[in-house]
Amino acid sequence: MSTAAFVVAAAGSDVLNVIAAFVGGAVIAGALIWAVQFGMRVRDRELPRPRPDEQPSLPSTGAIHEIREMREPDELPLAEQERLMPYQLHHSGSKRGKDQNRRRWLPGSSGGFGSGGLGHV
Repeated sequence: MSTAAFVVAAAGSDVLNVIAAFVGGAVIAGALIWAVQFGMRVRDRELPRPRPDEQPSLPSTGAIHEIREMREPDELPLAEQERLMPYQLHHSGSKRGKDQNRRRWLPGSSGGFGSGGLGHV
């Protein structure tokens, strides 16, 4: 093959690469335009946003505040004769604790397990 044949073959593949890149870009741009139009049609079919007077408001008694309480596990009763049935259990796995004082860290105690402290002294 001569040098001229290589130049023609190289030029032909460059043109094909440019055309393929242009067609690929046009396909992607077309897909994006279609997706935006589809999203606009879907949004037009949705219910309108609520007006300001339809927004939720605070109750007449005011804001509801958080209640803090210490909870303790609700122990399961020992079933000596038969197994316990679901209706024999309570709805919650914990109950309000008798001692409502918040536990604090003991002075001289370490942080958590593996924290590198000396532990309880």
